[in-house]
This record gives sequence, C-alpha cells and structure tokens, in this order.
Amino acid sequence: MTVGLLLLAIALLLVLRVPVAFAFLGPGLAYLMFTGQSLGLAMRLITNSTASFPLLAVPLFVLLGATANHAGIADRLFDFALALFGKVRGGLGYVSVGVSLGFSWMSGSAVADAAALSKVEIPAMLRNGYSRRFGIGVVGASALIAPVMPPSIPAVIYAGLAAVSTGALFAASVIPALLMAVGLCIVVFIQVRRQPDIVHTGFSWSRLAETGKRVVGPALAPVIILGGILGGYFTPTEAAAVGAFYILVLGFFYRTLHVRDLPKIFAETVMTTAAIMLIVSSASLLGYVLARERIPQQLSELVLGFTDNGTVFLLLVAVLMLILGTVVDPTAVLVLVVPILMPIGLRLDVDPIVLGVLMILSLMIGLLTPPVGTVLYVLSSAVKVPVGEVFKGSLPFIVPLAAICLGIIFFPGMVTWLPNQLGL
Repeated sequence: MTVGLLLLAIALLLVLRVPVAFAFLGPGLAYLMFTGQSLGLAMRLITNSTASFPLLAVPLFVLLGATANHAGIADRLFDFALALFGKVRGGLGYVSVGVSLGFSWMSGSAVADAAALSKVEIPAMLRNGYSRRFGIGVVGASALIAPVMPPSIPAVIYAGLAAVSTGALFAASVIPALLMAVGLCIVVFIQVRRQPDIVHTGFSWSRLAETGKRVVGPALAPVIILGGILGGYFTPTEAAAVGAFYILVLGFFYRTLHVRDLPKIFAETVMTTAAIMLIVSSASLLGYVLARERIPQQLSELVLGFTDNGTVFLLLVAVLMLILGTVVDPTAVLVLVVPILMPIGLRLDVDPIVLGVLMILSLMIGLLTPPVGTVLYVLSSAVKVPVGEVFKGSLPFIVPLAAICLGIIFFPGMVTWLPNQLGL
C-alpha cells in the first residue's frame, strides 16, 4: 500500500464521517499488514505514545474542567459579569467574552466551554433582543479562548511532543489569549450598533457586591494553578490535580456539588480522556507510517527549497493549520505534524514556543469552520439551528482571531515576552 493510497483511504473515511481515531487506525493497520510487519508493533506504538508523564496532565485538566462545569462556576461568573456590564450597550456580548475568559482559567477545552456557556448565555441574549446569529457567533468564538489560555489541553500535548517547557508555553499563551478577548470585544462593539432592539439591564452596587462575593473562590483557582506552575511550586500535572481538588472542595462548600454528582463527573472525565488518548495513539501509528516512508524528510526538503525565511515558514504553517483544522481534530493534527514541522522550524531559527502558540490558535479557528468544526455542532445542537447558520454568525468573529495569528507571525515578541520576563 503506497502512501498515496493510505492518505486517500483516510480522506475517504473522514468524508464518510468515520471518527478521526478510526480513520487513522484502520489504514495504519492495513499498511503494517501490507508491508509484512507484525501487529505487535502497532500495539507497542499505540501504548508507548500515551505512556508519557506530561500527558498525565490531560485527564487531570479534563477533570478540573468537568468539576468546574458541574459546580456551577460558569453561572457565578455570568452573574458577576452581568452585574458589571449589564448597563453597557451590548453588555451581554461583552459578558459572553468575559465569562469565557474567566472560565478558560479552569477549562482547557473549547467544546466544554461552548457546551456549558451556550445554555446560559444564548437564551439570555434572545430574551434581551439580541439576534440569534450574533448570540451564537460571540459564544462560539469566545469559547476558543479556553484552549489557548492556560491551562490548555492542546498546549500540554504540544509540549510533550515538542519537548518544550509546559510552563513556558502556558506563559506564552496568556497575551495572545487576552488579545483574543480584546479583538472579540471590538467586534461586539461594531455588531451591537446594528441592533437597536437590545434591552439593557440596570446597574446596582449592591448586586455587584453580592455577585462579586460569589466569584472570590473561583477567582483563586487560576492563582493556585498558574501561580503554582509559573512560580515553580508545581509541575503542570501536579497543578492540575491541586486545581481539580480545590474546585471539588469549593463545589461542596457552595453546595452546588454533591456526592451523587461524582460518578457523572468521573464518567465524563474518562470518556473525554479516552477519546483524546485514542486520537493520540492512532495518530502516532500513522506518524510511524509516514516516518517510515520518509514523508517528513521530503516535506522538509520541499519547504527548505521553497524558503529559508522563518516568517514565511510561519505563514505556511498558519495556512496549513487553518486548512487541516477544518477537517481533522486538532489533537490528531498536533500529533501528526509537530514531529514534522519542529525540525524545519529549528533549522530556520523559529522559536518552538512561537510555533506552538501559532499552531494551537490556528487549529482552534478550525473548530468554528465546516465541515468538521466541533464547536459549530455543539452550538447547532444547543440552539436547534443548522450548522450553516452557526457558521454565518461566527464568521465576523473569526476576523480578529486570524489577525492575532498574523500578529504572532510578524511580532513573535508578543509570545516570548512573558516567558522571558518569568525566566522560563
């Protein structure tokens, strides 16, 4: 079986909407059988790909996000943000961005963020005169902050694959994530000018004080998690465990979590982690096949023959990630392409941290673009509208995200400044 037939088989399976893990696994196993290799090799490749201490942070961060979701942390953040910005024209749009930004410190998944917040924010916008398309768009785009802002599950995976410091990658992601929030707020400002029927809520100091008290506990979570990592007190894996335990205790203290909720939280964590690890392992098998056929070397020669400029290389990477992100799960893309692109980037003096942040952000935009965009389908299911309608609502909000990708390419200092200041 040639590589061409292998890739054709994978493309056909993806078109038929076969899950990504099995679309990679089936042709990969067929290649091993066709070339006379033992299936025991496949088992070793699959198990070794997930036998990584850095990857242990993934289920713990998933547990952290699931616990925060069930503990009602998003509702507390929403109430506080609404009390703060409710009187501002288009306040619910800014609230959506602000809540996603706050919740992202505890959730490293855009899908989990969109699923949790869409149930609260979109109905509130519809009740207050916002258009359905605007509400869907701002909630979907805001959810993309979660996998960029630390703690980020894609960042943990990239750090393990690229052998770079997870703490440095976390620190490097903070400024781009904050710029994402600013860019989305600018779009909200422009969009709400076209919606004269928006209803404003009143402002009350007493309500602000009351809701502010309710977010003091959740606000300490990022201090514990990121402060522990960046201060050198915890490894990312230890910080994830401490953060999950803290949110669990907080939920019991607030009485929003009960013992009967734990099986559901653990089951959700196991299912999500299993899906991620299955993708990682199947993509690793496919990566072995590509390496055996010398595809990385051929691509390296092709790229280096085209350009020896690091900026041009980053532009090519951004375009490639935007394309792949529309059809393949981001985790699978990272596992496949990081071992290929890292050596090329190093030869062109591209900082691996800059490359990582750019790849993650570019891939996350794919979650809002058809045909595979997972966030599109989550919002479509939540609001009961066609996927095409969700994409139309999201389209204006993709513009500032693409602009930030360009900013990272031409001004990499915006990524490296904070890690350098922290000595990471």
